[in-house]
Amino acid sequence: MCDQMQEKLHAVRVILAVLSVVISAVVSGCAGGQERDGGELVEVTEEKVTEDKPKEEAKETKETGDSGAEGGKIRESVPEETGTIYVHVCGEVASPGVYELPAGSRLYEAVAAAGGLLDSAAGERLNQAAEAGDGQQIYVPSREEAALGLTDDPASLGNIPEGMAEDGRISLNTASKEQLMTLSGIGEAKAASIISYREEHGGFQRIEELMEVEGIKEGVFNKVKDQIKI
Repeated sequence: MCDQMQEKLHAVRVILAVLSVVISAVVSGCAGGQERDGGELVEVTEEKVTEDKPKEEAKETKETGDSGAEGGKIRESVPEETGTIYVHVCGEVASPGVYELPAGSRLYEAVAAAGGLLDSAAGERLNQAAEAGDGQQIYVPSREEAALGLTDDPASLGNIPEGMAEDGRISLNTASKEQLMTLSGIGEAKAASIISYREEHGGFQRIEELMEVEGIKEGVFNKVKDQIKI
């Protein structure tokens, strides 16, 4: 009787030991497929890992981009401002007038816009490589003016001399003797007579009065009428 009871107890112990091993294995397997979040067991699945991975990659990309922007100081290239200028080209050019040019243009470009230099132009007296400014008046002197030394002052080059109109014509009322002598058929004596006439009569009222000056007749007037103004 005692032997039978001992055999039964032994069998029970074996069964309990087997159950203990099985339960331990099951618990270990469950623990491997779960993680704790706030004290609760949360099931970790392959789908959750897949969903979280792009978020982490996006976060890393954003952090990397921010770091690059701060460390490397990424700057957008800003194009230089462009614009236009207006210049008045006159004197010994083909088509005197006001011209619109790109900002930063040179005097030679302004001269080209005005049709280029005339054969009578003293182009070498003008620094054509200089940059043109907005609102600048560019005067191209003639060879006669250069020969008379009317352009010797570097500050006056590219600007209209006193006694001369914007279109290059000579003013009978303000021109100097040297400027008057640049007119066709007008020498030193006739230039002096013109000055004397305007002083006596308070200036010219019209260009035709030039024929009233001593020594100047219709033939001379016809030569210079397109070169003069009052």
